[in-house]
Amino acid sequence: MKNLLVLWKKYSFILLIGFIFFNLFDLRFALAAVICMAAPIIVSFFKGRFWCGNLCPRGSFYDNVVIKFSKNRKVPNFLKSTFFRTFMVIFMLTMFAAGIKNNWGNPYGIGMVFYRLIVITTIAGVLLSLLYNHRTWCHFCPMGTLASLVAGFRKSKKVLHVTSACVSCKLCEKKCPLGIVPYDYKGNILSHPDCIQCGKCLNVCPKNAIGYNKNSF
Repeated sequence: MKNLLVLWKKYSFILLIGFIFFNLFDLRFALAAVICMAAPIIVSFFKGRFWCGNLCPRGSFYDNVVIKFSKNRKVPNFLKSTFFRTFMVIFMLTMFAAGIKNNWGNPYGIGMVFYRLIVITTIAGVLLSLLYNHRTWCHFCPMGTLASLVAGFRKSKKVLHVTSACVSCKLCEKKCPLGIVPYDYKGNILSHPDCIQCGKCLNVCPKNAIGYNKNSF
């Protein structure tokens, strides 16, 4: 199962490329995008933002392709602010709902709404990566924000855990694409609702102090 997850994280971006390509011929394929809109929120009830860091094809695209030319600079606080994230949720969902309403009963028209949404936001994420880090879009992705909200309320224990072996070397903080400080959670679960559980902190920890607590499942 672990090996399948590793392969998915590495190559699922092919689905994103296929989505963009095949919809040039039949926009009804774009309706599949509803999965990527609903899944982050559904998964967040059980494992926080696990979808964002492990199962999202666009996340895979950022982690395996975009990262190669990203500037890897710190994301401005404004883009991570509650105000901006709330604005993005309201704006994107309003535009999406209006598009669905105007094309109701027309699968091609609705497909175009999904297609345009995915393509435009992906391009925005790529452009932002040229200025900041490769996961900049994930700081204010509307679906990610809603998933984060659910995760904050649910306080799931099925997330990463930072053991007392942590020596606060700060390597994990430097690797976290969402700007989270894992060592602040020493001796506890990494309960920050924006943690996408991508494993960057886990892989860089010299004390193997970060991982999934077997008692949490």
